[in-house]
Amino acid sequence: MTVTEVFESVTNGGSSDFSRLVRILRQHEPWCLIGGLAVNCYVEPVFTIDADVVVVSTALEAIKTDLEESGFELESFPHSLNASMPGSELRIQLTLDPRYQEFTKETERREVLGQQVPVASLANIVRGKIWAWSDERRRPTRRKKDELDLMRILEAYPKFRDVMPQEISKQVPKA
Repeated sequence: MTVTEVFESVTNGGSSDFSRLVRILRQHEPWCLIGGLAVNCYVEPVFTIDADVVVVSTALEAIKTDLEESGFELESFPHSLNASMPGSELRIQLTLDPRYQEFTKETERREVLGQQVPVASLANIVRGKIWAWSDERRRPTRRKKDELDLMRILEAYPKFRDVMPQEISKQVPKA
């Protein structure tokens, strides 16, 4: 079984939903993947059912329409628009935080769940993960996941030690 097939079975259609999302977002470029799926492109992957995306804010209304027309259910929050297909475990989050808008300018094409997609640069992923980890309003479990992602990145890319918060750096021995 391929990774995509496993993900499809575990999430009840998540890779198919991700493919639908990618088709919609390709019509409204630029955009890029951030979050756990993006981290997995740079370090040893861990399982996640979240697909975190940055889209250009001016395209958001058209993307909302296309998502709804494709059967996605939408839920708005102060800093995100969440989308999911009924019955699917894939959680899609389009960030509305303006700090992430520039991430779409520096991307790499990577294969994610069988799709070639733009993924934020590793430097930008680190910045975004630090922002998320530092946000004390987030659930502690979400912050711990961000902490783990930062530690995984630091183990694989020691050059980021200088930008990592000290709490993260001290947990990862120097190579």
